[in-house]
Amino acid sequence: MLLAYREFARGYYSKGGQPTKEFTEMKHAARPLRKLFGSTLAAEFGPIALKAVRSHMIDAEGLSRGVINNRLNRLKRIFKWAVSEQLIPPSVYEGLRAVDGLRYGRSDARETDPVKPVPWEWVAPVLPGLTSVVSAMVQLQWLTGMRPCEVVIMRSCDIDRTREIWIYSPSEHKNQWRGHTRTVALGPKAQALLAPFLARPEEEFLFSPRDSEAERNRQRRVLRQTPLPSTLKSPAPFSSSSTSKRERYDTDSYRRAIKYAILKVNRSRAAEEPIPDWCPLQVRHSRATEIRKQFGLEAAQVTFGHTRADVTQVYAERNLTEAIRIAQQIG
Repeated sequence: MLLAYREFARGYYSKGGQPTKEFTEMKHAARPLRKLFGSTLAAEFGPIALKAVRSHMIDAEGLSRGVINNRLNRLKRIFKWAVSEQLIPPSVYEGLRAVDGLRYGRSDARETDPVKPVPWEWVAPVLPGLTSVVSAMVQLQWLTGMRPCEVVIMRSCDIDRTREIWIYSPSEHKNQWRGHTRTVALGPKAQALLAPFLARPEEEFLFSPRDSEAERNRQRRVLRQTPLPSTLKSPAPFSSSSTSKRERYDTDSYRRAIKYAILKVNRSRAAEEPIPDWCPLQVRHSRATEIRKQFGLEAAQVTFGHTRADVTQVYAERNLTEAIRIAQQIG
């Protein structure tokens, strides 16, 4: 059953011929099921067995409660698919549905701290330790509240620059599978941050690790006091060494770049209090908190793309108008 589902998922969870993150998440969810019950007939798998998989995730893998619940839901989706393909009886899936997710404070699964806003006092000192590419990404998030996954895939072809306030429509977004649209209003300050990156071809991603590597190489050459022999000189930007870098940042490499900059800045602060760790998602939360405080709950909802299943196209247009108004005021 798992082999059959994997072949289905490889095609279903793909974009541009490449597996999506959801395909990877489904593989992670299925791994303990295959390990513990790989030789069990799928038609004989039941609620007690699913609870055993859940216990394995708690005790052996040390996963958090939220991750465990998400993975159990994915496992149920696998069995639901198997029912739809008449590989197993419907009663198997109905039995698994009876297994509830873990409740807060009522299991041995560890809890994770909620993502909290990060104050600007923690962000500003880190910006000089970032490359100009990543610094622009962080500042864009601070101004717009975009999700990290929306920042890393920005391309000029996805930005409508025909009006005073630019409109960015991510090619991929969280609620795309629901048929929802996502638009981000870019005011003057955001436009100024983007300007240096808009000269590249329209289909290319704006923020590239290759550009960051080229910038670091230039800085090393400037700081180097004793010239190296020609055989040891760093390669020119975009040579075979630097082109091994990916064409764009992903959310993990973006987060790691910030973490590395925090470490570097803290080493230079000597006796000063170190800057606590923070991540890109916290930047989004900071802007959401500020927008809600200044403009209200609905303004925060429309700016940050929080949607419901019953949102109509008319309501989406009203949201865009409101988001433009906010972008004009905050820059």
